[in-house]
Amino acid sequence: MFDRLPRCVVLTEAGTVLFRYAEQIFLLANTAESELKDLAGLCAGHLEIGASATLGVYFVPDMIASFQAKHPQVKIDVTITNTEQVEAGLRGRLFSLGFIEGPFSKDVLDARLIGADEIAAVAAAGHPQAGRALSAQSLANRAVILREPGSGTRAMVEHAFAQAGLAIEPMMSLSSTEAIKRMLMANSSIGFLSMLSVKEELQRGDLGLIEVRELRIERPLHMVWLKGRSLSPCAQAFSAWVLSELAPKLAC
Repeated sequence: MFDRLPRCVVLTEAGTVLFRYAEQIFLLANTAESELKDLAGLCAGHLEIGASATLGVYFVPDMIASFQAKHPQVKIDVTITNTEQVEAGLRGRLFSLGFIEGPFSKDVLDARLIGADEIAAVAAAGHPQAGRALSAQSLANRAVILREPGSGTRAMVEHAFAQAGLAIEPMMSLSSTEAIKRMLMANSSIGFLSMLSVKEELQRGDLGLIEVRELRIERPLHMVWLKGRSLSPCAQAFSAWVLSELAPKLAC
């Protein structure tokens, strides 16, 4: 590696090549150390979140805004889809954390309860049944609008009717809660939607509640992640933030 000359020592050609690579190695090591320190201190980082529709639209944005006000250098990507796809994304390691309203595979995912929600029957404020009560049997035989198969909302509605010995077959399925609300306000249908998603419309008087006798549909809201997967510092900090600062807003 060295040539020992009378007055000095110089690198051989092989030594020069090795020195050049050694410089790159030490530069990479210093960069890695710096980035790890940034992650530990949340000066930087990247977090991928999957959220089912209700939480993804009506809860997750507030969580992210509050978190990034404290950690502005953390990049956060959110995919809003249904519960089944959130679980698939966690299995495929596309997401670090998930937020879901529907049933999930407890042998695959770890979970923390973050609150509860109620699914209610709603219709346009001018609907003949708005503000009144119906039996579960009569509602099962009416034209209703539900979320698409695979959504947590639909799974809970179908399960509740099945527990009552009834089957509910929607006249229409839509993958967007906002689309269902617009459809309800445009025609005489009845839909089942999360109370989180219709709070503003109820306050404005655009939609009205329909009481369903002998049927109350409540569901837990969970933060989930893949069993056995170590959470990054960003994911750990975000999950702690949710549990300490924001989950109480969704408490029963």
